[in-house]
Amino acid sequence: MVAVFNKELLSWYLITLKLRETVESGIPRTSTGTNKSLDLTEDQSDHQLHKQQHVPSDSLQVITINEDDENPEKAAVPQESEWIISIKEKLDQARQDDAAGSWARLSIYRVPHYLREGDIKAYVPQIVSLGPYHHGKRRLRQMDPHKWRSLHRVLKRTNQEIQLYLDSMKELEEKTRACYEGTITLSSNEFVEMLVLDGCFILELFQGAAVGFERLGYSRNDPVFAMRGSMHAIHRDMIMLENQIPLFVLDKLLGIQLGEPDHKGKVARLAIRFFDPLMPTDEPLSKSDMNRLGSSLGHTNTFDPFSDLGGLHCLDVFRRSLLRSGPKPIPRVWLKKRSNAIRVADKRRQQLIHCVSELREAGIKFKKRKTDRFWDIKFKDGILRIPRLLIHDGTKSLFLNLISFEQCHIDCSNDITSYVIFMDNLINSHEDVAYLHYFGIIEHWLGSDAEVADLFNRLCQEVVFDINNSYLSHLSEDVNRYYNNRWNTWRAALKHRYFNNPWAIISLFAAFILLLLTFAQTFYGIYGYYRPPS
Repeated sequence: MVAVFNKELLSWYLITLKLRETVESGIPRTSTGTNKSLDLTEDQSDHQLHKQQHVPSDSLQVITINEDDENPEKAAVPQESEWIISIKEKLDQARQDDAAGSWARLSIYRVPHYLREGDIKAYVPQIVSLGPYHHGKRRLRQMDPHKWRSLHRVLKRTNQEIQLYLDSMKELEEKTRACYEGTITLSSNEFVEMLVLDGCFILELFQGAAVGFERLGYSRNDPVFAMRGSMHAIHRDMIMLENQIPLFVLDKLLGIQLGEPDHKGKVARLAIRFFDPLMPTDEPLSKSDMNRLGSSLGHTNTFDPFSDLGGLHCLDVFRRSLLRSGPKPIPRVWLKKRSNAIRVADKRRQQLIHCVSELREAGIKFKKRKTDRFWDIKFKDGILRIPRLLIHDGTKSLFLNLISFEQCHIDCSNDITSYVIFMDNLINSHEDVAYLHYFGIIEHWLGSDAEVADLFNRLCQEVVFDINNSYLSHLSEDVNRYYNNRWNTWRAALKHRYFNNPWAIISLFAAFILLLLTFAQTFYGIYGYYRPPS
């Protein structure tokens, strides 16, 4: 009996050693078909051993879990699963976006970073925020009380309830959100409140500029709703690409105010009147146009030349008004098409034309063209006729936002970009600006001609532009052909050297007469030598 007892004690001791080696090594044991009986025996023995030591039966299980956590291979399993799940969620979101086509209605964009690097103040509002992109920023909150004043004035003047405006904007919320790029973090109530508040504020400015703010009930010394110095800064903020409200929202709000829910086009006409001071020409709207725009607030059937403009938002409306009246030349393809595939714009080919100084050397003349369409440039018989362009402190921001819109919106032409790049090619130095200013083509309110040259040279630094898609490509090709003609260059050099002033002309004429007299004297001298008088 003693021997048997010692044999059992020896087996318990060997099993305990085996378990200790397994735990210390940290290597999990596998249960195969050949080791099932051994594993079962070890588990039973381990249970009995812990029971003898007054340890809970699940203590071995706890130790095993802790050891597994220290194993890097097993610890990485749940982390890898979460990673894969997150990737699948992103792919699922991409599939939903692709299926929904959420960018089909996209029209109000965030300015790309490669364009912002030039001058960020030209794209970011400084006084008033409109829309969700800059909503709630601390430095722009000072205009919020004036927005609420405008909304109160609208409700008081129309004798309507705020719920009517909130409900109408609630119906347009989904459609409006689709107009903005990226995710809008505002809640549904915040977004609807912003549309009503900002939309009514815009409409009060538009109507006040058309019929007078005093007729709308504002005081003549109102800090905002009066034609004061701050109005110029408000103009500039409201024309920025990131600071827009969709036009159909404004149409809806104005229709509620006027009792014409289905009326469209009136906001576009009011916007043209409001943004007229930003026009890059010194030709304001005529009195007849002013009267037509002003009468559009009433219920008249007066013919309106701007009634068919349409537009996506105020910036688009303003751009359409700049490019109104008449067709433009069809672009000419400079490069031979190897296929009918859509080409990618080549940054190496953005030079449309030579600068003013070089064109003058080829005999090309510059004259001012009398028209309010600043983009309508003509070239004929060596004369480049360019309409007058007025440059002020808001011109830079205006052109930059127009160019950004043309760069971002796929259904938008590049007419403004073509014009700016054309002028950038013409102007390389302050001498070029001075020459164009002398002929009345450029009028500016900046400090010097050098600032104007720097303005144009910086406007399109990062812009991707296809010269084959420019309405000025045909004209530029004609100018370059004239420039490359050597006879024109020689004739221009002769005129520049000998016919640039009256004294040079007199000197040349005297030299020519002297040359003729010398030739005649030589001829008669030789003639008298060979044929002396009889």
